[in-house]
Amino acid sequence: MLHRPGLVVLTGPPGCGRSTALRELAAAAPGPVHSGGGLAMLQTVPALALSRAVRARLPAHDVHLLAEAVRSRVRAGLLVLDDIQYADAATLAALPLLAAHCRVLVALRTPHRLPGAAQDALRAAATAWVEVPPLTRDAALELARRSAGNLEQAVLEAVVDRAGGNPLAVTALARQAATAKPAAGQGIDQVAYAIATALADLPRPARTALAALGLLGRPAPAALLGPGATDLLAAGLVTGVSSTASASTHSAGASSAGASSPAISSPGVSSADASFAGASTSTSSPGTPFTTTPSAATSPPGASYPGGDELVPVSTYVAETAAGLLDAAARVELHTRLAELTPPAEAARHLAAAGDLVGAHRRALVAADQTSGGDRAALLLFACELDVAIDPRVRLAAADALLTAGQASAAARVLVAPEPLGPEADVLRGEALLQAGDYVAARTAVRAVPDAATGPVLAGRDRVLLLAELASDPSGAQDLAGKVAARHPHPSPGVAAALAAVQARLRAPGWDAALADAARSADPLIGRWSAWLLVEQLAADGRLSESADVALAAARESGDALAYGWQTRFTAAADWALALRGSIEGSVVDPAATSSGVAASHGAASGGAVSGVAASSPGLYAAAPSDAVSGAAASGGGAWDGADGVLRRASNLADRALPDEARGYAIAATALIEADTGLLAAARAHLDAAPAHPAAAWVAQETAWLDGQPDRALGGPSEVDGLLAGLHAITARWAAHDLGDLSAPPIPGGLPAAARRTLTAWATGTGFTAAAEGWKTIALRERIRCLIAAGVTDTDAARAVAALLSAEQLADAAGLTVLAGRARRGLRRHNVHRDTRSPRSGQQLTRRETDVLRLVAAGEPTRRIAGQLGISAETVDTHIRAGMRKLGARTRTEAAALAFTHLSPDDMSDTLKDGR
Repeated sequence: MLHRPGLVVLTGPPGCGRSTALRELAAAAPGPVHSGGGLAMLQTVPALALSRAVRARLPAHDVHLLAEAVRSRVRAGLLVLDDIQYADAATLAALPLLAAHCRVLVALRTPHRLPGAAQDALRAAATAWVEVPPLTRDAALELARRSAGNLEQAVLEAVVDRAGGNPLAVTALARQAATAKPAAGQGIDQVAYAIATALADLPRPARTALAALGLLGRPAPAALLGPGATDLLAAGLVTGVSSTASASTHSAGASSAGASSPAISSPGVSSADASFAGASTSTSSPGTPFTTTPSAATSPPGASYPGGDELVPVSTYVAETAAGLLDAAARVELHTRLAELTPPAEAARHLAAAGDLVGAHRRALVAADQTSGGDRAALLLFACELDVAIDPRVRLAAADALLTAGQASAAARVLVAPEPLGPEADVLRGEALLQAGDYVAARTAVRAVPDAATGPVLAGRDRVLLLAELASDPSGAQDLAGKVAARHPHPSPGVAAALAAVQARLRAPGWDAALADAARSADPLIGRWSAWLLVEQLAADGRLSESADVALAAARESGDALAYGWQTRFTAAADWALALRGSIEGSVVDPAATSSGVAASHGAASGGAVSGVAASSPGLYAAAPSDAVSGAAASGGGAWDGADGVLRRASNLADRALPDEARGYAIAATALIEADTGLLAAARAHLDAAPAHPAAAWVAQETAWLDGQPDRALGGPSEVDGLLAGLHAITARWAAHDLGDLSAPPIPGGLPAAARRTLTAWATGTGFTAAAEGWKTIALRERIRCLIAAGVTDTDAARAVAALLSAEQLADAAGLTVLAGRARRGLRRHNVHRDTRSPRSGQQLTRRETDVLRLVAAGEPTRRIAGQLGISAETVDTHIRAGMRKLGARTRTEAAALAFTHLSPDDMSDTLKDGR
C-alpha cells in the first residue's frame, strides 16, 4: 500500500497504538519520510500539520497551490501526518489531492469532530482505511510484563482483562499495580486525562452510553444504551458480544430486560427518540496487524454486530474513565436511570449508588424473592447492610439464607440489631457463631432462651449448647448429651445431628453411620453441617478416600443449590484428602476421562445428596460409588487423577477469595504437592499466604523438613488430633533424627493405627516395614517415609537396602522427587550407587520440557519463563516437575543441570520428541 501513490488512513480509539503503528510503518517504507501532524492547541493555524512535515511555510489560502507546494517537496518520499483530527480544513482538503501523486500515511483518532463532508472526502480518496485492532492477549501480557516486570501472573492477567487490549491502558494499569497506585477515580491520572480529552469529542449521548457501560460492568444490548451506541461503534470503543456467551457473567434476565426497556438518554435527550442512525464496524482476523474497515452502514435496533448482539467496551478502563468523568449529579441521574432499565438485583445496587437507600432495599427484597441459594443470600445481606430500618423478619430470612449458603460470619452479623429480635433470632445467631467457630459467643447468644420456648426454638438452643460444650469439654458434652436426649425423645434433625457429633468425637460405635444419616437431612443447613463434620472426622481417622467421596458429593449438592460457600469448603477438603492420599495402586485414572470435569471443576455438577460415603463426582474424579461408610478405603473411591490434576484445582481455589476453612485446605493441598515434587520455593510462597489452619500448619512443618531445615520442623501445634496430630509427630521425629536427637517423646493419643504404629517404630527403632504396610491404603507418601526410615535405621544391610529400593521405586513412580532423593542418599550410605536418573528417565524429554529447563539453567524465574514461552506459570511448573521426574532430580536447578550434562547436542536437537 505504501509503495505507490495513495492515501492510507489508520484509525482507532485513544491509546490503541496508532502513533506507534504510524512510526513503525514509516520506518519500514522505502524512501525519505516527511513527518508532521496536528496539534490540539493549534487547530486553527492554517496548514500547520503539513508545514511541520515539510519544514516550510505554505500557501494555505489556496488548497490546490498548497497541495502542489507539498508535492514538490515530498516527491517520491512518504508524507506522514499524525492526529489529523486536529488538522485544519485546508490540510484535510489537500490530502485527497496529494494522494493522487504522493504516498500519504495519516492517523485519525476516534472519536473526532471532523465535518461529515471532510470525512467522506477522505474515505473516497483512501486507498485503505485501516482500524488498529486491540492487542492480542499474549501481546498485551508481554506489554504488561515490560511495563511492570515484578507483577505476579494473576495480577498481569487482571490488568489485561481490564485494559481490553488497549496498549495505553495496559501500560497505565500495569504501572499502577506495580506501585500500588489507586486506579483512575476521583483523582484522574495523566493517562486517564488523555483518554478523557479524547472522549470529550464524543457526542453527549455517546459519552453517556460509554459511562453506562462503565457503571454496568457487563455487556448490554444497544437498545438499552440508546442513540450513543452508534457513535461508540463508529469510534471503535465498543464491540459486539453474544448474549449467550455473556450470560455467564450476568443473568439472562438482565439481557432480556435491557433489550425490551427504553434506552438511557442524556439530559435533554428523550428516550423515546432513542434509535440507531448508523455505525461503522470493522472486521479483523487474529494475527493480522491491521484490518480494513468497511464503510458505515445503518444498523436497526436489535441488529447484531461483529461478535454478537450485545455491546461491550473494548477497554473496561476507558469505560470506567468515562464513568469517572461524570459529576456527582450526573452520576446519580445515570444510576437512577439504569435502575429503571435493569433487573431488580442490578437495580438495587444502582439505587444504592444513587443514594436512594430505601428504594434499593425494596428492590433487593424483590430480587431475593426471585432467586435462591447463594444469590438470594447475597441479596438479603445487601438489603440488611443498607442504612435503613430493617424488618426483623428480613434479618431472620437473611441469616437463614446465609447459613445455608455457608456464610456463618455474615449470618451472625445481620442478627445484630439495636433492639432485641426475640428467641428465634437468638438461636439462629448462636448457630451462626457456632459454625463460625466462636463457641463462647454462641453459648452466650442462646443462654437467654427460656425453657418455655417453643419446641423448634428449644431444640435449636439445646443443639447450640451441646455443640459448644463439645468444642470446649468433650467429657462434659457426653453428660449433657444424655440430658438433651432425655429432653428430646424424638429429636429434631438438628438435635439428632448434634448427638451424632458427640458420638463421632468420642468414637462411639456407629458414629459414622449416625453422621451419614444426619447428612441426609432434608434441612440443607443441618445436612451440610453434618456432612462437613463427617468429612473432617473421616480424614482424622485416616479414611481419606471416604472423606474425599463424601466431600465431593456434598460439593456437588451445594453447587446445585448455589451454596458456593459450602461448595468451596467441600471441594477444597476433597482435594486435600486426595493430595495427602496420593496415587494409591489401582486408583490412577485416565486424565482424559476427567478432562470434562476439570473444565468445570469447582462449579456445580449434577448429583444428589450425601449418602454414606457418597459417589465421587462423575467426570471429575471418575470414581465408583461406595455402598457404605465402612470398608471403602481400599476400593479406589475418591480416585486419584494425578498430582497435576489435584494441583490445578487446588491452586485455582487457593487464588480465590474463599472462607478461611476452604482456603486453608486448598493451600495445604497445593503446597504439599509442590513440596513433594521439589517446588519448595513455590510451596513456601503459598504457605506464607495461608490462614491459620491445622492442615497448612503441618504442610509448613513438612516443607521445612523436605527443604533440609530440620530445626524448623520440630514440634507442632498441640490443639490438633487424629491423623494431623500423628503427621506432626512423625515429621518432628524425622527432624529430630536428622539433628541426631534419639530421644523418644510420648506418643499422642487418639491416633489412627498407621500413625500410632509409625511412632511406635520410632520409639523402639524397629517395625518400620510393618508400619509401611499400614499406610498402604491411606497415604502413599507416608508409606514411602516408613520404608526410608526402615532403610536408615535397620542394622541389617540387606533389609535396609531392600526397603530403600522399594521406597525409591514408589517415589519415582509417583513423582515424589524429594523423597526419592532421600532414598538414594540412604542407598549411597550402603555403597549402593544408583544412576542419577530414575527408572522413568527412559522417557525422553519433550521439546517444551527442554525449552523450560534451558531457561531454568539460564536463571530465569517461573514468571519470566511463562512470559517467554507464552504459557501459564502453572504449565511451566508442570514441565519442570516432569523433567525432574524423568531425570531423577531433587530440585529444578539439578534437573536443568542434568538435562544439559547427560544429553549430547544431537540428543537435544534431533532425538527429543517435539512434544508440547
